[in-house]
Amino acid sequence: MQYDIEVGGRRTRVVVEKNGDGFAVSVDGRAHQVDVARTGAHSLSLIVDGVWPTDATVTAGRERGQLTVYVGGTAVPVAMVDGRSSFGRRGDGRHAASGPQRVTAPMPGKIVRVPVALGDAVRARQPVMVVEAMKMENELRAGRDGIVAEIHGHEGMSVEAGALLIVIQ
Repeated sequence: MQYDIEVGGRRTRVVVEKNGDGFAVSVDGRAHQVDVARTGAHSLSLIVDGVWPTDATVTAGRERGQLTVYVGGTAVPVAMVDGRSSFGRRGDGRHAASGPQRVTAPMPGKIVRVPVALGDAVRARQPVMVVEAMKMENELRAGRDGIVAEIHGHEGMSVEAGALLIVIQ
């Protein structure tokens, strides 16, 4: 598959093809072999060109086609130029969704705020939890309208990347 993305204001073409147990990934014509292991709902462990694993977490941005990729704890905003990305958009309010939405921690950190309670009605994009990581607050939002069915954390609690925090029905 071919993707045109924008990273830091620079447009980049990425081509991804399955290659054995991994992927052949070309970034602006530069080839890489990438082995991937899922470590959480939105977390991956990547080995690029045989170099020791790098942890990456991907979260949906505020708009369709926008993502934030956390690599080694550093947030990298990424925009899909053609808007094709549907990552995390199952319930963004523009598409029908079924089943619960699971809100997970994008990276290790500490819960600093939980502005919702069990049973609360929430709207798409409403903040449901704030996690502090690397001295930055990450506001986690509902991906769709629903009811808060489960809360798996409280203020002051430490969480790991990919940890389930809230379930919205």
